[in-house]
Amino acid sequence: MTDTPTRAAADPEAVATIRDYLAASELEFTEPGDGVFSFSLPGEKKLQTAVRLDVGEHALGVHAFVCRRPDENHERVHRWLLERNLRMYAVSFALDRLGDIYLDARLPLCAVSAEELDRLLGSVLSNADESFNAILELGFASSIRKEWEWRKLRGESTQNLEAFRGWLEDGQEPTPEG
Repeated sequence: MTDTPTRAAADPEAVATIRDYLAASELEFTEPGDGVFSFSLPGEKKLQTAVRLDVGEHALGVHAFVCRRPDENHERVHRWLLERNLRMYAVSFALDRLGDIYLDARLPLCAVSAEELDRLLGSVLSNADESFNAILELGFASSIRKEWEWRKLRGESTQNLEAFRGWLEDGQEPTPEG
């Protein structure tokens, strides 16, 4: 018989608070495990941000997928993310082992309340949404440029690339704000 680590049971009070908050916010969510919640936050630039909340033994973990690993310009993307971290509430950009970009946070269980969940998820949503185009510009400019040219040549719609029209039409390198 081998000893395998077991996960401590999720704090029932924190779980109930999160469940009530998500239901009151009219967010469709699943509970794939004890103390684990999965759902999406709707955005504007980034249409949906996938979020997972993990109720741990001492803290609530927040993990939100922002963007896959950039195709290019990694150093500039990472620098932009780190500089942005200095201005954000509660969350920070992080990379997984594949280089995909996430927003991550930890909140002590004693601080889990509807008000704090609202602030925390608001920070997740605003930072994912506000950062999305800048990350795309820095990390996927060549792909965006190729897609733009391909669509223009074929008379296809460029509507979902409109945010990048300025630097695409000028033939310049993108200079995202942020």
